[in-house]
Amino acid sequence: MTIKEIQEEIIDEFSMFEDWMERYEYIIELGKDLPVIKDEFKTDDNLISGCQSKVWIYSEINNETLSFSADSDAILTKGIVALLLRVFNNQKPADILSADLYFVDKIGLKEHLSPTRANGLVSMIKQIKLYALAFQSKMN
Repeated sequence: MTIKEIQEEIIDEFSMFEDWMERYEYIIELGKDLPVIKDEFKTDDNLISGCQSKVWIYSEINNETLSFSADSDAILTKGIVALLLRVFNNQKPADILSADLYFVDKIGLKEHLSPTRANGLVSMIKQIKLYALAFQSKMN
């Protein structure tokens, strides 16, 4: 699936919920299925700065696409990173770099997060794009 198709799928899923409490519960459930980062990658290098809670994101390249794993010490944040990885996992670096991440605004996620969590979301996206840039540079 393309990044756009995955985002459309997420928007459809979130449209089924009546209110934000149901959406928060769904995000928390998504966090339970997060591809968990190995303990050896829970290092300061993979720790996302700017997050209220601790979030680690690790990436490696497999057949010209990036695969991600992550973890967080907060259940809501774990769900948010799971959403991001769902969009970006197994995508080419160039596609990640050029992606317009519109689902965040369409589902109203950013406006329903505390300012520090919203900053953390931006930091997670930035780190994922930095991974894509680094791998794209290695490939060229």
